[in-house]
Amino acid sequence: MMQEKKSEEKILSGKDFLTPRPKTAREREAALRRLTEEEKRRARCCVTGPEEGELQRPVDDLKVDLENEIVKAISCGYTTFIIGMTPGIELWAGCIVLRLRDRFPDLRLIAALPHPGFRAHARQTGWAEPYTRVIGAADFVQTISPDPLPESDRLRNRWMVDHSSKLIAVWDWRPSDTGDTVRYARKQGLKLQYIRA
Repeated sequence: MMQEKKSEEKILSGKDFLTPRPKTAREREAALRRLTEEEKRRARCCVTGPEEGELQRPVDDLKVDLENEIVKAISCGYTTFIIGMTPGIELWAGCIVLRLRDRFPDLRLIAALPHPGFRAHARQTGWAEPYTRVIGAADFVQTISPDPLPESDRLRNRWMVDHSSKLIAVWDWRPSDTGDTVRYARKQGLKLQYIRA
């Protein structure tokens, strides 16, 4: 009589999905040089969505859905997340990625700013503390435009899409900046994941 082997459940950690983060500056530079932009892009996911005041669903429900989608993206091999630093969905996504580094220590975070004065927007809306925490812990900060321009946000959103292969969008299907970003991502061939706003 054959004995059945008991199946063991394996608890997944960041090491199961991610390559180790280089420890020294020299190791980081060497690792980055080895990757082409297309290879980097395949492991990047950007997140977009409206500010808190524009949301239709309860904030706590949205945060849970957002974290679940980020964890799913990690399980699919996404190791770098790009956020636009807008108060609301994007800053929550940044905070979630930072918290998930406890489980997945090799996660990377890129903060994309439309212009250098964007921090004042966070202060005016009461988001100065999470903004400071996220920008301080980001692995890379990209400022798109040297001055505030009417199209700065749109250019920032396009930069995020152009440097990613997946977009997580919290959206209510109404015309908006998020909708414009979704349409552009679709046109660029990104994988799309929607969360109802």
